[in-house]
Amino acid sequence: MDSLVALRDRREQVIARISDAYAHDLYDVDELDRRLDLAHAARTVADLDVLVADLAAPTTALVPMTTQAIDDPNRLDRRKMRAIMSALERKGTWVVPRNMQVRAFWGSVELDFREGSLAPGITTLDLRVIMGSVELILPPSLAIDVDVSSIMGSCEERHRAPVEADPARPFLRVTGSVLMGSVEILTRLPGETARDARKREKRERKALRSGDSRALPPGRG
Repeated sequence: MDSLVALRDRREQVIARISDAYAHDLYDVDELDRRLDLAHAARTVADLDVLVADLAAPTTALVPMTTQAIDDPNRLDRRKMRAIMSALERKGTWVVPRNMQVRAFWGSVELDFREGSLAPGITTLDLRVIMGSVELILPPSLAIDVDVSSIMGSCEERHRAPVEADPARPFLRVTGSVLMGSVEILTRLPGETARDARKREKRERKALRSGDSRALPPGRG
């Protein structure tokens, strides 16, 4: 039987290769989604190897940083981010502070964690949204816990966090409140655009209505 560490490390390597192949147009978003779902559901290294057997040697174009447990010496312990009647974005490669306070007042905030470097253990994100909006974009491998209250607003979760959080990997804890505003938490696959994400979610909703669990991510069938 494969060790949990070997299985975890091989899963990350396979996900990186699958994502890299998609970035080089070797297949479409449907095939990307199918392979990533199988990678997350795999229980042996052999199952994972099958998913990349037809792919060329890997490149370093897409290596997901969000699953790395090596800390960054430049990481801030605490940071405040404010969007007051303005827009604020963090995307691409960035070092995520251990504790973040995000305030959106008549403004919008977008935080894309897909290529972000998170610290091992718990990263805390505290939100205060007043007549504004916050969008959090997660990679499929990032575990998350959400405890956000809403008054005349909304907090919508459309993510596909792992069924079982890995204590050796980053974990995002989101707290706070929304007043007459919105918080949206969603998953996008590595290299996936907003349009591709909408197509995938539409297909998953259709699968839910039809009862076809094969088209759903692990844990939703």
